[in-house]
Amino acid sequence: MGTAREKLVMLGGSGLVGSRLKELLSVTYDVTSFSLETGVDITRPETLSPLRENSGATLLHLAAKADVDACEKDQSMGENGDAWRINVLGTENVARACSDAGHRMIYVSTDFVFDGANTPSGGYGEEDAPNPTNWYATTKYEGEKRTQSASASNVIMRISYPYRAKFDAKSDFVRALLSRLRAGQEVKAVTDHLMTPTYIDDIAKGIDAIIRKRFEGIIHVVGSSSLSPFDACIAIARAFLLENPTITKVKRAEFFHGRAPRPFNLTLKNDKIKHLGVQMMTFEEGLKKIATDL
Repeated sequence: MGTAREKLVMLGGSGLVGSRLKELLSVTYDVTSFSLETGVDITRPETLSPLRENSGATLLHLAAKADVDACEKDQSMGENGDAWRINVLGTENVARACSDAGHRMIYVSTDFVFDGANTPSGGYGEEDAPNPTNWYATTKYEGEKRTQSASASNVIMRISYPYRAKFDAKSDFVRALLSRLRAGQEVKAVTDHLMTPTYIDDIAKGIDAIIRKRFEGIIHVVGSSSLSPFDACIAIARAFLLENPTITKVKRAEFFHGRAPRPFNLTLKNDKIKHLGVQMMTFEEGLKKIATDL
């Protein structure tokens, strides 16, 4: 008789990242996914009773208000705005429910918690202090702190610019750029914003390692390339053999004028996840996988 598979509870399992993680992790884990559609609203603690079932599971918390510019508009409403209610109070509610049930929580956060101004050589490590520069980042960092306060065994997993081969419901930055380049449209691409784009399939491998090896604390699960959106456009055009693409350099101040501030260098180190045995793809390697899967 086979042994029972370890239980994994997911919040936010229908979005760009969550749906792919659910698909991949269901191969190994007994995955149960909750969302607004199933009656679970993280801003309303009275709806969280299903999370308290099956004690001792791992809970992967992806539910968030993640539109950076929409969150910025919420700032004037402070704690009454959706960004705070979902990303902070909702996360606190989930963390409490996990503590009640004896679950270990993996909170999915972001590279945006850093200010990108004085980035250490090689990128930010997990020990570096966050300093958010926009409201989205502020609420996600508050969510981090409340997750850690609830239990020392909880995990803060930071990701950056996730991308995948296919997802009809929502585009990611790679497929959005690819679509415009293929259509022969001019693409204005920022040169003074650095990121570590992450292939979502690698995030699934990272989560598996975090669970199996009982990792606790903060960990960066990001790709192995640091590059600008302009660099990304060039790499995409090259990977998909696009001739004479129209890619125009632009600065952050112009491209994001009137929108939420974007930091300069958000490069994250991924040494910890590598030490857990997961080799995170470079951006070029991820693009090759996408080109094969499309």
